[in-house]
Amino acid sequence: MSPDAAGGGPGHGGAQVEGDVLAEYIAKYSNWGRWGDGDERGTTNLITRGIVRDAARAVELGQVVGLGLPFDLDGPQTGYLGRHNCLRYSTLTGAEHAAGEQRLLGKPIPRGVGYADDTVVLPLQSATHWDALSHVFHEGRMYNDRRAATVTAQGAPACDAVALRDTLVGRAVLLDFPRAQGVEWLPDGHAIDIDQLDAAVEFAGTEIREGDIVLLRTGMLARCRVEGWGMYAGGDAPGLSFYTLPWLAGHGVAAVASDTWGVEVRPNELPDSFQPFHIPAVVYMGLLLGEMFDFERLAEACAEAGRHEVFFSAPPIGVTGSCGAPPGPTAVL
Repeated sequence: MSPDAAGGGPGHGGAQVEGDVLAEYIAKYSNWGRWGDGDERGTTNLITRGIVRDAARAVELGQVVGLGLPFDLDGPQTGYLGRHNCLRYSTLTGAEHAAGEQRLLGKPIPRGVGYADDTVVLPLQSATHWDALSHVFHEGRMYNDRRAATVTAQGAPACDAVALRDTLVGRAVLLDFPRAQGVEWLPDGHAIDIDQLDAAVEFAGTEIREGDIVLLRTGMLARCRVEGWGMYAGGDAPGLSFYTLPWLAGHGVAAVASDTWGVEVRPNELPDSFQPFHIPAVVYMGLLLGEMFDFERLAEACAEAGRHEVFFSAPPIGVTGSCGAPPGPTAVL
């Protein structure tokens, strides 16, 4: 472990984060200008071609596991933060074709051909998604010292999801906290600290390397499938302690994806705040955060295979100007 990975705070759940620690983390872990003044990719710059090649070569079983929640009306959204579940409707159907009612430019389609088509209305953060680096602001600025005011109703002119289309592919490590701790799932308000991260890595039988994508399984989705969604999409949750930022920076983590709605622990550790981990992590460090990933089947596959390293592919869909977007995420063992 590097010196920085040893931590910069108490490193235990429930610790109160003080303002001077927030300022310290901002100063110490800022990546503004590290990859150039025009950079929009943040820590995903750490994923090199060599890392992608090595991750692909490490595939053993060829087993592909999807990691995304379905986009449908049965999703987790309740209207909180203005987000609703995916609305899909058909614009062309097989029923119309079977009834001989489909037309192309007002004329019957020749040779018995028919087709179906769909339209969706979708808040881009309503299910499995990445937060782009234009998603979070602090004191009027966003990642790489850009002005928050440039993000308007027309979208983000920089640091949108399109900027990430050539990345978020490489080596990932699943950290399965419930299995590592011998529980079904972590409870709401459980802060994952540095010691728990180290223990989960040891349980996985591997190491975290520079350029890795870290997958956090808290078991929250497993609980929701027993108890219902509740406030999964906005309420209290297990998650990373604020004090884990030095560990992530020290290991050179390229991205973090979680099975919760906000990656960090809720209630938040910083009094009178909202998602304080996001401030140094997203705005200053440029760390990519993925939320509402489904790691349940992957956890089963990893446990059966006895390995937690996977080839991971999850670039977001290219919605121009978007401050986040869903991927079609997969892991390959």
